Amino acid sequence: MPDLSAEEELAKLKRRQQRNMRHAHAKGLMQGILSMLKPGEIVLDCGANIGDVTGPLAATGAAVHAYEPDPYAFGRLRRAFADTSNVTLHNAAVGVSSGTIKLMRAENFEANPKGASVKSTVMVGGRRIDEHPDNTIDVNLVDLPALARDLIDKHGEIAFLKMDIEGAELEVLETMLEQRLFDNIRLTVAETHEKKFRDLAPRFTALRTKVAERYPPTHVNLDWI
Repeated sequence: MPDLSAEEELAKLKRRQQRNMRHAHAKGLMQGILSMLKPGEIVLDCGANIGDVTGPLAATGAAVHAYEPDPYAFGRLRRAFADTSNVTLHNAAVGVSSGTIKLMRAENFEANPKGASVKSTVMVGGRRIDEHPDNTIDVNLVDLPALARDLIDKHGEIAFLKMDIEGAELEVLETMLEQRLFDNIRLTVAETHEKKFRDLAPRFTALRTKVAERYPPTHVNLDWI
């Protein structure tokens, strides 16, 4: 591999610094989230993967609903939390309708299922995703806005909603914003994936603008790692 130029090395260092800053910010945000939760409060972990966030949330005593569509990741999640009474596991994707949907995995899934399972997506057009029909998996799909409305009607509010759902967050966030569901969710955090789905970047930009106009980042934060 040829040596990098000084400009390339500098760009690489800047990217690494930005990544480290994002991780540090998310770690601090997570500590704040955990400190605010009380036993029995309703929490949704959408895109739970193998439970790295589910675990700390469950330790607060909150009632955690963890959604994960990938069969491999859900198997790990189930082994970790099957006996945790305040965690309810859902082997499902979330979106703006209910039924079934095709799940696609990263091209390197077979070589590294643990690392690649975080990239599994129901959205077509993602970078380095295997979209061949023979390699897709039918998974359950839950209507997240409808679920949120039901939980808010029943409990008065949702304490915390986390979304890391590989591009599917765009339509979910747009719908929840339109329906003002965030008004009754104490804190929502989401990782947006405009770099993975470049064709959707203008919609992500518009979404960020609209969210910032209505809510402070302490209420709706779209910079989750």
